[in-house]
Amino acid sequence: MLEKIVIANRGEIALRILRACHALGIKTVAVHSTVDRNLKHVAMADESVCIGPAPSSESYLNIPAIIAAAEVTDAQGIHPGYGFLSENADFAERVEKSGFVFIGPTANVIRMMGDKVEAIRAMKDAGVPCVPGSNGPLPEDDAECLSHGREIGYPVIIKAAGGGGGRGMRVVHTEGALLTAIAATRQEAKAAFSNDMVYMEKFLENPRHVEIQVLSDGQGNAVHLGERDCSMQRRHQKVVEEAPAPGITDEQRAEIGRICTEACVRIGYRGAGTFEFLYENGRFYFIEMNTRIQVEHPVTEMITGIDLVKEQLLIASGEKLSIRQEDIRINGHAIECRINAEDPESFLPSPGLIRHFHAPGGPGVRVDSHIYEGYKVPPNYDSMIGKLIVHGPDRATAIARMKVALSEMVVDGIKTNVPLQQRIMADIGFQQGGTNIHYLEKRLAERKEKAIGLG
Repeated sequence: MLEKIVIANRGEIALRILRACHALGIKTVAVHSTVDRNLKHVAMADESVCIGPAPSSESYLNIPAIIAAAEVTDAQGIHPGYGFLSENADFAERVEKSGFVFIGPTANVIRMMGDKVEAIRAMKDAGVPCVPGSNGPLPEDDAECLSHGREIGYPVIIKAAGGGGGRGMRVVHTEGALLTAIAATRQEAKAAFSNDMVYMEKFLENPRHVEIQVLSDGQGNAVHLGERDCSMQRRHQKVVEEAPAPGITDEQRAEIGRICTEACVRIGYRGAGTFEFLYENGRFYFIEMNTRIQVEHPVTEMITGIDLVKEQLLIASGEKLSIRQEDIRINGHAIECRINAEDPESFLPSPGLIRHFHAPGGPGVRVDSHIYEGYKVPPNYDSMIGKLIVHGPDRATAIARMKVALSEMVVDGIKTNVPLQQRIMADIGFQQGGTNIHYLEKRLAERKEKAIGLG
């Protein structure tokens, strides 16, 4: 068992990791920027090390500083959380070469899954269903690109091989617009990811975003923990997540889960991971694999009773999976609302001092957050300040509990997106379940039109 680890992250996920470590008797080292010295997990950690000023490029993305923190505190491993360096293969490689345990997959696997073209190729080889596409990077030859477009059929989407977070992608509806879109995406990809490789896929018009959670020990054992529906999105960013996904049958879950676990064994995957799919007309289409813990992991924990971060730590300690597929049961329904420090109408960030904070409670309610009264939300990082998660015996009960929990939540001093989450919970389409990834954007556009008198 690892005895001491560095938590190379901040906010709610850093606190979540710290709690899992303490439950296992693992000592913790909190690294933090100068502006984050008052974070809750920094006060609760066994040790803390300041690794740089507020800009993430000089602190949470500062690889030498993080490794130095592990060295001076005599830690054995480094947990990257999500975001920042969590899917940086070079970081994972340098951690291992420096003699520490990277709590995640090997650098080679991260590198392979981080390159969308290589990831799709690997998944196809492993039998995972993928979206019809160019089966590799688009060539420089215009005629060949046009040929791919005709073969796949319009609309198509051009994606950056190194992209993510909704950046580096363009939808093309006609052949006449294809070459311009490819050139523009190449340019954007080069600027954003230092990699101008792009590929083409069929653009699914009304898909849902359904993902499969896996655990694999890198020793030939893997399990899946069911699926999550993350279709409620704004600008490709998830807003609400739930598990299980409405309308997915036990047979579908078992089949796609089997495919994903077999792929994990095939590529030698180690740790927690998520296979993300577009789901349309009863079929799954692989889009990417996240080689880290997900923001939305609590909904899976709530319906399975399995502590995913604890399992990450056990796997990183060299233990084989103690969970068998037949041990995993789906119990009830869970929903997560991301709580962001932002204006619920304009979505502009709203950093500042939290004068009063009240967390909701009651049966089946969980709050994962690092904020407290007197905490000042800095303007330097992502606006998410917490996650509100509820569990119930069925989806209707979970929605009802979320409505109550949202009404109880108080965050005074800054603006939050709680009013948006309340509107989503009251939305008839959401209540019916099975909405596609464009649904929330469409509803927000309709609301804006009415506000300015166009509706």
